[in-house]
Amino acid sequence: MKDLINKALNRIDQNGHIDAIVSYYDFPGTTLVPVIAEKYNLPGPSLESIMKCEHKYWSRLEQNKVISHNLPQFKAFDPFDKRAYQHLEMIPPFWVKPIKSYRSFLAYKINSEYQFNEVMEEVRKHINFMSEPFNYVLQNYPLPQEYANMQETMIAETPINGHQCTVEGYVYNGEVVIYGIVDSVREGERSSFSRYEYPSSLPQEIQFRMADISRRAITQIGLNNSPFNIEFFYNNTINQNFLLEINPRISQAHTDIFEKVHGTSHHTIMLNLALGRRPKALENKGMFKTASNFMHRTFYTGKVLKTPSEEEVQNLQNKFPGFIIKIHVKEGMHLNELHGQDSYSFELANIFMGAKNQEELLDNYQYCIDHLSFEIGYDDLPVLQ
Repeated sequence: MKDLINKALNRIDQNGHIDAIVSYYDFPGTTLVPVIAEKYNLPGPSLESIMKCEHKYWSRLEQNKVISHNLPQFKAFDPFDKRAYQHLEMIPPFWVKPIKSYRSFLAYKINSEYQFNEVMEEVRKHINFMSEPFNYVLQNYPLPQEYANMQETMIAETPINGHQCTVEGYVYNGEVVIYGIVDSVREGERSSFSRYEYPSSLPQEIQFRMADISRRAITQIGLNNSPFNIEFFYNNTINQNFLLEINPRISQAHTDIFEKVHGTSHHTIMLNLALGRRPKALENKGMFKTASNFMHRTFYTGKVLKTPSEEEVQNLQNKFPGFIIKIHVKEGMHLNELHGQDSYSFELANIFMGAKNQEELLDNYQYCIDHLSFEIGYDDLPVLQ
């Protein structure tokens, strides 16, 4: 982490001039923004406010001061503690995840003590991948030492469920603005996402409630002159919103779908804030009324035998204006070689599409999947009788 920070500062010094600093990637990108902004006197958030977002336990403590009814129960723990399960005093099912992670890295739903102990064996092997560089920042900058010296690098939380979505917003000179809500749709009963869809299908009243909760949480954390996105669940059984996590950046996964609906992506918001300007409102000047970022997945490991040809992709681009595909696998590779996956699936490709309504969007996507050649030689699949 020290080398990375110095590398960034040296590049800027060699260039001799800097107008703004931005990142739409997770840690360490988000953490470099305030470090660089402070050194060169640029608009940007404070390092402490960014760390309050990024550190899942610290963030929960801050959120709990203003929106306690919109949070799950939570507790930090040390994965190297042999009696961690007993010390949690939680009844399964519950989720465990690193205090600093990305996507769903090392996140598991725990259903028993036996499973918890199995999962901890895997966690111990990989937890330092993110916690070591993250703790470097906590320990080497003026931040509260109770978080810098924590032995607990994991957090356990009771399950929250329902309709998942992401609130996109920003803070300019202390004013919190919400400009869009994106639905996060999962694969049936699975925890992996199947698509991000914009705009949200939630009733306006629920969206307004999420916006109000977002403003209170962001104000408490002290984030300023920064974009953010906040993941929520709406449980319609109890008519309650639950905040999952705060990310102090725009979501790169949403940029294309904002452009398809608004005619410009929310990069404009990120850039204007970084230049010290008030962002302009996004207008509905795009080609489509609705848009999605689809995640084409498989839930079994194996070797990639075939990927879509250029001709297949070109045919779909000709048939569906705005069709974009980003393929993450290559012929001959094993799916275990993929990095940054969640704990339960492998993402083969992202497909971006727009349409006049949701029904047309889903029909067009299914047509695309039917005409794209992904072939996987699966390992040890059960033989169907």
